[in-house]
Amino acid sequence: MRVVGLDLSGSINRGSGLCLLDGPNVKTYTVHYDEEILEKVISFNARIVAIDAPLSLPRGRRSLEDRSGPHLRECDKELLRRKIRFFPLTLGPMRKLTERGIRLKNAFKERGFEVFEVYPGGAQDIWKIPRKNENLEKLRKSLESIGLKGDFEKMGHDELDAVTAALVGLLYLIGEYDEYGDRGEGTIIMPKSGSLEFLKRYFRIQFPDKGPLL
Repeated sequence: MRVVGLDLSGSINRGSGLCLLDGPNVKTYTVHYDEEILEKVISFNARIVAIDAPLSLPRGRRSLEDRSGPHLRECDKELLRRKIRFFPLTLGPMRKLTERGIRLKNAFKERGFEVFEVYPGGAQDIWKIPRKNENLEKLRKSLESIGLKGDFEKMGHDELDAVTAALVGLLYLIGEYDEYGDRGEGTIIMPKSGSLEFLKRYFRIQFPDKGPLL
């Protein structure tokens, strides 16, 4: 049940958060280059990669430079309907992030990985825990309280979002997720309402010597 979470940045000059979730054990890294990300993930021997970045374009949009094309995908519209805040993929720096995300998605798929888009900020909203820009320390403690084991005190905001991405990937593996959008266009995998408590029970049952006390 190994899962990789990647909080991707739009530039190699700014580190990306990378997380390997192996049972309750969490290991995080800060990575920069695409080749570094690929090599690290391949070394993890995991088949699932959950990426925090747009991984598709809106239907009808030929490219990110196509100013006349639509700005939102169906999955983005679903975020709006649920009042989950996000930046449209055609907005300024998001274009570089989207280009990089699509490029890495294709590279992972060519190597046999299952890759999908996640949104840690939205997942944290659903779980009713703070986003990284609201209360970093409370976010850190909220994730650790699920029953995870790792060096949380040393994790920065990108790494904590990578942990969140990996947890959503785990929920995908065990079937406790919602899928926003149209698969023909591109979807976002999101946690179900109540899935934070589900994860706490899951870790307590699967790893009773390491799970949280409830």
